[in-house]
Amino acid sequence: MSDSLRALARRGERRHVRRGVQLIVEGDVGDTLYIVLQGRLRAYSVGSDGREVTYASYGPGEYAGEMGLDGGPRSANVEALEPSICAVIARPTLQAHLHDDPAFAFELLSKVIRRARATTIGLKQIALNDVYGRLKALLEEIAVPAVDGRRVAEPAPSHLEISQRLGCSREMISRVMKDLERGEYVEVGRRRVVLLRELPAKW
Repeated sequence: MSDSLRALARRGERRHVRRGVQLIVEGDVGDTLYIVLQGRLRAYSVGSDGREVTYASYGPGEYAGEMGLDGGPRSANVEALEPSICAVIARPTLQAHLHDDPAFAFELLSKVIRRARATTIGLKQIALNDVYGRLKALLEEIAVPAVDGRRVAEPAPSHLEISQRLGCSREMISRVMKDLERGEYVEVGRRRVVLLRELPAKW
C-alpha cells in the first residue's frame, strides 16, 4: 500500500464485513471506494442463466469501487470472500485527499488503466483460447518462484473461483487440473498449486 493510499484509508470509516456480504450491487449508483485493510473481496457479474464470472479479487492494500466514482451505475458486484475489514471512502473524502495530495490522482488513474488492460487481455483469452489455454495463462500469471526453484501459487484460487474467472464450469477445471496432475505437470494441495515443469502449449 502506498503512503498516499494509507493516508486516504485513515480518513475513511473502518467497516468489518462478514464473508458473503455484498458491498456493491451491479447497476446501483454509488460513489464509495472500499480500501481492503484485511481479508479479500471479489468483483463479479451474474448472467441471465445464473452463471457467474469473476473479474478480479482484491486483497489488503487494494481497493474496489473506483469505476463508480463518476457517479454512473456500478459495473460489477463486489462481495467479501472472507471476513474482511475495509476503509470506506466517500466521494467528498476522496476529493479532500486529492486536494491535499494531487499526485494521488495519477496513482488512481494508473490503477484504473491497469485494470482495464487486464480486462482486455482476459476478454481476448476467452475469445481466442480454449479452456486449457485460459487455465494455463492464469496459472502462469499467479505462480511465483519458490526457494526450490519451482513456481508456486499460494493461496491458489479454488476450482470454483477459477471457473468463474475463466467463464467455464467448475467440473471442466477439475477435469483439466486432474489431467495435469496425472501428467506430473502440477502438484495440487489445499489452496496451493505447484508448477512442476513447463506447461504444454496445448492439451
